[in-house]
Amino acid sequence: MARMADLVESEQAHLNNLPLPTYDTTPWVDGPPASQRRVALVTTAGLNLRGEQPFRMGAGADYRVIPAATDGADILMNHVSVNFDRTGFQDDVNVVLPLDRLKEMADDGEIGSVAAYHYSFMGATDPAMLEPKARELAGMLKEDNVNAVILTPV
Repeated sequence: MARMADLVESEQAHLNNLPLPTYDTTPWVDGPPASQRRVALVTTAGLNLRGEQPFRMGAGADYRVIPAATDGADILMNHVSVNFDRTGFQDDVNVVLPLDRLKEMADDGEIGSVAAYHYSFMGATDPAMLEPKARELAGMLKEDNVNAVILTPV
C-alpha cells in the first residue's frame, strides 16, 4: 500500500479533502457472547463471484452477495488502483474475506454460526453514496438472523 507522502500532490489533496460522515448513534451495542453470535462478513474489497458483473467505477454504490459455500477460487477482486496492492488477496482470499477462518471459529465453538451470505462493496465509493445500500443490506442481515458483522475495510 502506498503512503500518502508517496502519492502525487493532486491525489494527496483529493484524499485529504474527502468528507467524513458523522454518526449520531452509538457504534457499540451489547449482545450475546461470541459463542452465540451468527456472524457475517462485509468487505470493501470490491469482490464479486466468477461470471458475475464486476464493479464499475462511478457506477454507484452497489454490492455483491457472496454465499458462504462459495469456493475461494470463485471469488474475484476487481478493485484496481495504482495505490492498491492485491498480492495478499491473490495469495489467500481470507486476507480480505476471512470466510475460511470464520468457519473454523464456528467449528471450534468460538462463534455460534456463520451467516448464509456475506457482502462486498467497492471501497473506492463515496461513503455518502453507500448509506441507502447499507440500510438495504442491514435488512438482509436481519433476515439471516445475523447479530454480528465483521467489516474488512480494504
